[in-house]
Amino acid sequence: MASKLPKPPFEHSAGGAGLAADTHATPPKGILRWLLTTNHKEIGSLYLIFSLIMFFIGGIFALVVRLELFQPGLQFVDPEFFNQMTTLHGLIMVFAAVMPAFTGLANWMIPLQIGAPDMALPRLNNFSFWLLPVAFTLLLSTLLMPGGGPNFGWTFYAPLSTTYAPPSTTFFILGMHLAGISSILGAINIIATILNLRAPGMRMMDMPLFVWTWLITAFLLIAVMPVLAGVITMMLLDINFGTSFFDAAGGGDPVLFQHLFWFFGHPEVYIMILPAFGIVSAIIPTFARKPLFGYASMVYATASIAILSFLVWAHHMFVVGLPLVAELFFMYTTMLIAVPTGVKVFNWITTLFQGSITFETPMLFALAFVVLFTIGGFSGLMLAIAPADFQYHDTYFVVAHFHYVLVPGAIFSIMAGAYYWLPKWTGHYPSEVLGRWHFWLSVIGVNLTFFPMHFSGLAGMPRRIPDYALQFADFNLVSSLGAFLFGLSQLLFVAVIVKCVRGGEKAPAKAWEGAQDLEWSVPSPAPLHTFETPPHVIPQPHP
Repeated sequence: MASKLPKPPFEHSAGGAGLAADTHATPPKGILRWLLTTNHKEIGSLYLIFSLIMFFIGGIFALVVRLELFQPGLQFVDPEFFNQMTTLHGLIMVFAAVMPAFTGLANWMIPLQIGAPDMALPRLNNFSFWLLPVAFTLLLSTLLMPGGGPNFGWTFYAPLSTTYAPPSTTFFILGMHLAGISSILGAINIIATILNLRAPGMRMMDMPLFVWTWLITAFLLIAVMPVLAGVITMMLLDINFGTSFFDAAGGGDPVLFQHLFWFFGHPEVYIMILPAFGIVSAIIPTFARKPLFGYASMVYATASIAILSFLVWAHHMFVVGLPLVAELFFMYTTMLIAVPTGVKVFNWITTLFQGSITFETPMLFALAFVVLFTIGGFSGLMLAIAPADFQYHDTYFVVAHFHYVLVPGAIFSIMAGAYYWLPKWTGHYPSEVLGRWHFWLSVIGVNLTFFPMHFSGLAGMPRRIPDYALQFADFNLVSSLGAFLFGLSQLLFVAVIVKCVRGGEKAPAKAWEGAQDLEWSVPSPAPLHTFETPPHVIPQPHP
């Protein structure tokens, strides 16, 4: 039995909520339009296109890795190039695919969801995007330099990344600095927009969950990106200026690098998953045709995760010889962070309970997110147990864990958001037939790729090796087949997007029957300029 939907929480006229006539001067044509644009929708589109291109580049690097691991023995690439591929795959996927995709969704949707005419700092918005292509062109160009690209893993542990690194590491450091500046500027813009440009009547606790999760993520970015900047600057000094921050022979400590990196790196994991929680919290109520269960608890749980993320960093370091009291502290805080995450899963499932559910493509990806992300969470609890982690550490069990969190977690949620908001972006519904093919091939591919890694890891297969013992051959065969299936199925995603942009079934302003947020009051496709006359939001009680 479906719950009765509330009235839309805004006042609007037939033409859309608070829309003004588009009286702006015609924007410049061609490449100049995209280079100089300050419109949040166009910059959001640039972020999304950039992240999609980098997703395929990072995916190709992953397929090189899986091709080499298809059978035991050295088959296609030498170990040095294999290490470069594993390193660049991780760096590209984290910093150039997932983070810019979420930032693109934020640029597009946050002003629409809070009734703002644009982002608070439009020129800064343009600048923060254009730093990214420069940063990752620098990073990818290292492959063409003497000695090759970064070969020390995406965590770039010293002294591998300092004493033993290729000369191109300095370019890698510059690229990471530019990407970090982009993230900080984008976060400042998002905070300024949410705190200052909400429509009249919209209180903080009236904001959609996607806006809340991005507000908290933006504070996380501002807190941790300077830590990354600090540690890579120390690397730069060690490599080029004779310092010894991470060199034991000069009085430094390689373990200091790990503490600094993971103090950035673990909140970074939540930077890549909190916006996903917001997307799923929009999609599940829409297709269950029920309000989100426990809105306030979802907000508090998100804030709790963000705060606790600063107290768990050394669970990545159980094997470095931490004092027992430190191992116990980080073990317990890691288990504690599972509680607010469990609250979220409980609320999503309760939202589904007795809902009038339909299974359009966005809902399929959102449900797969809930199930598969939970699997990743359970293996994370196993890794949180310090004495057990001594066995799991640096095996393929860890690879399985974080890919279950990041692929069905971050990437599936981005795809769910794209399918959900494509009607608003393009004015056309995405193809359900192609979308379902894309979904099922992706789900099968992801599970074929990463589920066997749990077993190869438990059996003792180490990470980041180009060759392995015969007993791991069957697991690796299945994982490689799954990786190629998943990778090739993403071409269907591109086909869906292109087909949707070019035409298809026309979408009304409210493209999905159960949708209640403010963006669904704007015509589809959304005009270039919206909400110049702010809509008035009517506060609604939350269940």
